[in-house]
Amino acid sequence: MGTLLVSGDERRAGAEIVQGAEACYEHSVNHLAELGFPKGVLPLRDLEECGHVRETGFVWMRQRAPFEYYFKGTGTRVSYDREVTAYVEKGKMKRMTGVKSKQMLLWVPITEMSVVPPDGKKIYFKTPVGIGRAFPAAAFKEEEEEEGALQG
Repeated sequence: MGTLLVSGDERRAGAEIVQGAEACYEHSVNHLAELGFPKGVLPLRDLEECGHVRETGFVWMRQRAPFEYYFKGTGTRVSYDREVTAYVEKGKMKRMTGVKSKQMLLWVPITEMSVVPPDGKKIYFKTPVGIGRAFPAAAFKEEEEEEGALQG
């Protein structure tokens, strides 16, 4: 992983950039673990590029095409755009873009997710208007086994 400067988007200046599906998947899974999230919480597919600006916490993951995923453990359908971005810190992803959850008949953007202290057994998802919902972290650990089968 080398440090590359990306022109045209100041948020990405000085980023560590990883390219290729296998390298991006491994990088993303490791980064989620460092932040304290189960790897199944962001089941992105066919990743082409991911990056991290350590100085600001800005991250992005670009996949080949947008897709929807149904989380069995939470009974929730989630849509992922071609690119998902966030500002990250231990136990939290803020100012997220590219993620929407289907609530009844509407797609609602998810702008933040955080591990609920002190035990980290729940993950809280928040919308732009501040409304949110918590789910057991274990629901996303179950997804890990399925994702591993899809990746491998």
